[in-house]
Amino acid sequence: MSRIERRLPRPSELAPLLRPRRPVWSARERRLQRALTIADLRRIAQRRTPRGPFDYTDGAAERELSLSRARQAFEDIEFHPAVLRDVSALDTGWDVLGDRVSLPFGIAPTGFTRMMNTEGEVAGARAAAAAGIPFALSTMGTTTIEDVAAAAPGSRHWFQLYMWTERERSMTLVSRAAQAGFDTLIVTVDVPVAGARLRDTRNGLSIPPALTARTVLNAAARPAWWFNFLTTEPLAFASLSSWSGTVAELIDSMFDPTVTYADLAWIRDQWAGKLIVKGVQTVADARQLAGLGVDAITLSSHGGRQLDRAPVPFHLLPEVVREVGSDLEIHLDTGIMSGADIVAAVALGARFTMIGRAYLYGLMAGGQAGVTRAIDILSGEIVRTMKLLGVAGLAELEPAHVTQLARLGPRAGRA
Repeated sequence: MSRIERRLPRPSELAPLLRPRRPVWSARERRLQRALTIADLRRIAQRRTPRGPFDYTDGAAERELSLSRARQAFEDIEFHPAVLRDVSALDTGWDVLGDRVSLPFGIAPTGFTRMMNTEGEVAGARAAAAAGIPFALSTMGTTTIEDVAAAAPGSRHWFQLYMWTERERSMTLVSRAAQAGFDTLIVTVDVPVAGARLRDTRNGLSIPPALTARTVLNAAARPAWWFNFLTTEPLAFASLSSWSGTVAELIDSMFDPTVTYADLAWIRDQWAGKLIVKGVQTVADARQLAGLGVDAITLSSHGGRQLDRAPVPFHLLPEVVREVGSDLEIHLDTGIMSGADIVAAVALGARFTMIGRAYLYGLMAGGQAGVTRAIDILSGEIVRTMKLLGVAGLAELEPAHVTQLARLGPRAGRA
């Protein structure tokens, strides 16, 4: 074996290796740069947010099986790439409900958003506008319809509606959304009562968060959140004046459990824009809604926050697309944690997807900059996954690119 000769490196050889990084003076920018995945943003969010607001975002109903199964379904896929394709020029956008989006996802409606970070819905709306994607405001949002419209003028805003027992109050919100230029109404139909969100119960979460010995102790390591919370406008709802109870009590006292298909048809008559029905979980309901003349349905289990052990939306997607995909657009949410998840959903027929927790993790991690970072992470993963699959545009994605691997399935002999 020959002996290796060693020598001291010449300065001219070391010079190309010395590439000092530009210092980043902003602590927020440093921590967001280190986040390479949505899971990284989640870890940052957990460190910076008190337990109550974080668990409200992160948690789901009862044993949280619906959420874990929805996420597992995206992990249990196999991609089938095509090689020797020209993917030098990639297009990640197409038309959704008649207007173009730059990416096949938007920001889902989320309640109590300023509780997670004081920048709240304004941060989400501005980040979405910059990315060329829609932002959806919840009935239970903490920024008014008019303020969201003013924060990101000229961009696409959708309004999510819960039907209240006081119908006129609900329709007043719809009217305000139309006047503010919101182009799409999302009617959520899977909340006749509140799901059993046990983390919130155990944390004693109220709206707004109460200053108790437990919350003060938990806040000691998160002074920035409490400083922002206590030195900005008090947390208030966009659609009601005040509330001092729990989230579940609020839902059960306000929302109408008597809503039927007839009420949905009535809403359709009242709204001139595009209409999405969110919370569809069976093929039969998808078929009936297609006959009602809605523009899109969202396959969703409400992020696993309502019925535990609900159907997995991603599993349901291919059958619903086969049944009604030619009649209306199929959208999807619940369980999305990566751009690869979004690509898989589009390949199986989803026209659009919505992100809730992924956006809120970014918001908690760094306000508007954190939301932008979440969008950038997902966008980069979409681009990389599409190129590795050998497709140059969303329209080239097809079911042959994805196999849903079987982990859960009905037992033989099921009626």
